[in-house]
Amino acid sequence: MNHIKAITEILERQSGIVTTAQINAAGIPRLYLSKMTAKKLLQKVDRGIYAAPEAWEDEMFILQYKYSKGIFSHETALYIHGFSDRTPTRFVMTFPYGYHAKSISGTNIRMKKVVKSIYELGIVERATPFGNTIRLYDLERTLCDIVKGNNSCDIQIVNQAMKRYALSKEKNISRLLEYAELLRVKPKILAYMEILL
Repeated sequence: MNHIKAITEILERQSGIVTTAQINAAGIPRLYLSKMTAKKLLQKVDRGIYAAPEAWEDEMFILQYKYSKGIFSHETALYIHGFSDRTPTRFVMTFPYGYHAKSISGTNIRMKKVVKSIYELGIVERATPFGNTIRLYDLERTLCDIVKGNNSCDIQIVNQAMKRYALSKEKNISRLLEYAELLRVKPKILAYMEILL
C-alpha cells in the first residue's frame, strides 16, 4: 500500500491528527511524515504530532500524547462526561507523585498529583469533542475528586454535577461509595446523596 495513502487514512480516522507512534505501529517509515510536511499535506503541531492543514487542533489529544502519564480529571473530566456545561479554559490533569515534567509550567494544564495507589483508580477512555480518544477518570472518581476540600472547583459546578448524577440512569452508587471510601470523602458524598436521592 502507498504510505502516503495509509497516513491519509489514519488522518481520516483520527480527526486530522497523526502521531509518530501510530506511524511506527503501522510500519510506515517516518520519512513520509517529513515528505508530507514538505508538500504541505501535514503540519507539525508538536513533537511527534502532525495534523492535516484543515484539521482543528485538538488540544486535549495533544496534551494527552505529550504528557502520557496525565489523566484528565476534575472539571475537565466532568465536561467530557457531559456533567458540566462549562468548556474548560484550562485542562485539569492528574499525575502520580514523583512525576516531573518541567515543561508543564507555562502550558494550559492545571496539574494535580496523587499517590500511586489511587492514581489508576477509575481510568476510562472517552472521545474529545473532536473525536480523538483520551484517558480520563470515570464519573464516580471525578465526583469524589471535585468534592475534596483541597481543590479549587467552583461549588456551582459541584452542585450541578451532583444533581445530574442523582438523576442519571447510569449512576453506580456502590462504585461511588467504594471510591469515596478509598479517597476519604465518604461523609461529603453521603451528605450529597442523602439530599438528592
